Amino acid sequence: MANYVERVIELCKKNNPGEVEFHQTVEEVLTSLAPVMDANPQYEECALLERLVEPERGVTFRVVWVDDNGKVQVNKGYRYQFNSAIGPYKGGLRFAPNVYPGIIKFLGFEQIFKNSLTGLPIGGGKGGSDFDPVGKSDAEVMRFCQAFMTELYRHIGPDTDVPAGDLGVGAREIGYLYGQYKRITDRFDGGVLTGKGIPYGGLLGRTEATGFGIVWYAEEMLKANGEDLKGKTVAISGFGNVAWGTAWQLQRLGAKCVTISGPDGYIYDPDGISTDEKVAYLLELRGSGKNICAPYAEKFPNAKFVAGKKPWTVQQDFGIKVDMFIPCAMQNDVHMEHAQAIVDGGCKFYCEGANMPTTNDALQFLMEKCVAVGPAKAANAGGVACSCIEMGQNAGHTVFQHEDVYAQLHQIMKTIYKQCSEAGAKYFNNKNALVQGANIAGFERVAAAMMAQGLV
Repeated sequence: MANYVERVIELCKKNNPGEVEFHQTVEEVLTSLAPVMDANPQYEECALLERLVEPERGVTFRVVWVDDNGKVQVNKGYRYQFNSAIGPYKGGLRFAPNVYPGIIKFLGFEQIFKNSLTGLPIGGGKGGSDFDPVGKSDAEVMRFCQAFMTELYRHIGPDTDVPAGDLGVGAREIGYLYGQYKRITDRFDGGVLTGKGIPYGGLLGRTEATGFGIVWYAEEMLKANGEDLKGKTVAISGFGNVAWGTAWQLQRLGAKCVTISGPDGYIYDPDGISTDEKVAYLLELRGSGKNICAPYAEKFPNAKFVAGKKPWTVQQDFGIKVDMFIPCAMQNDVHMEHAQAIVDGGCKFYCEGANMPTTNDALQFLMEKCVAVGPAKAANAGGVACSCIEMGQNAGHTVFQHEDVYAQLHQIMKTIYKQCSEAGAKYFNNKNALVQGANIAGFERVAAAMMAQGLV
C-alpha cells in the first residue's frame, strides 16, 4: 500500500500547486499511515485518503474595512472545513500577513488528527486572514473583526463549525468577532466561538491550556523513559500565549526554562524563567505590541539577549546542557542545522509546542538520532481540548472551576500520550515512535467514522 500513499501525496501536490506547507503535512502524515493501509485494503477501495486530504468545504471571501485614517482596506478571509466525521468542524482563526490557502489547509489538515486524539467529538477545520493586527489600534481591529464576521457568520454555528483563536487572534479579537456574530444573528450562541472572555462564557484556564498540556505531554514522555521533569533544563522558543503557558507550567513542576525568543533574537536566562514575576513579564512583552523579546534582558540583567539567532544553538552559545527543547513559536522554525545543533549538544527529548515547528528533514534526523520527539498534533492538543470543554460548559449553561479544567486536561493529555505510544509500539515496535503513533491513532478514529458513514 505504500504505492497508494505515494499516489495520494502526488495527487495532493498536483491539485494544490504552490501550497508547500499543506504538502509538507500531508506527506508527513500519510507516510506514517503506510502500515495501516497494508492492514486495511478497503481504505484504498473507497478512496479514503483522497477524501481525507480534500476539505469538505472551503470558502474564500474579501474583508473590507476602514482604518483610522479613513482609508478603505481590503483583506482576504478563509475558512476550510476539512472533516466532520467525528463532530462539528473545530479549529482556530489565524490573522497574520503570511496567511494564504496553503497555511490554512496545513493547519486544518493537522487539526483533524489533533482533535481526534483528544477523544472528544470535534472535527477539523481552520480559518483566518492576511490581516496583520500588529500595530493596529483597538478600533481598527474591531472594525476588521466585524467585517470578517459579517462574511463568516453564515458558515459557522455550535453544531456546524466552531472557530477559536490562533496566532494574531486572542481575547480581544474573539470578543469583537463574537459581538458581531451576536449582533447579526440576534442570538447568544455561546458555543459558536471558543476562547471567549470569562464574563460571557469563556473557560477558566483556557489561556494557559495549550502550554500546560504541552508540559504534561512532555512529562509523560520523560516518565516512559525513566526520567523526571523536575530539575530538568528546558529551552523554548516564542514568548506568546503558548510559550507563556509552557514556561509557567515548567516552573510549577520544578523544571528550569532558560530561553524564550522573538523575531529579534533569543533570551538566555541562566537563572531560569522561574519566578511569578518573570512568567508574568512574558504577557507584558506580548501585550506591548512590539513583538520583540530583547526588553526581557533589560528587566532582568542576569539574562543575555542574542540578536538575530534562535535558541536552538543555546548549548553551543553558552556551553550548557539542555535536557529538552520545546519550540513554541511558528511553523518550520527548526531546520536541519538546528536539529544538528540540538543533537550535538546531547539533548534526548524534543517536544513540539507550535503547529509543525520542524521541517520534515529535521524531524526525520532527530528521530534517526534516537531523540524522543513529541509531535505537535499530540502535544499541543490541550488548547483545542479545552475549547471543547468550553463548548460543553456553554451547552450545559454552567461554569467549570480551574481545578475542574486542569483535572480534565491532565487526564486528556495522559490519554493522548498513551494512544501515541501504543500505536508506535504496535506498528513500529517502538514506544518512542510518537510522531507516527500520533498520526495513526488520530487517523484510526476518523477512518472508522468515515467508513461507517458511507461515501460522503
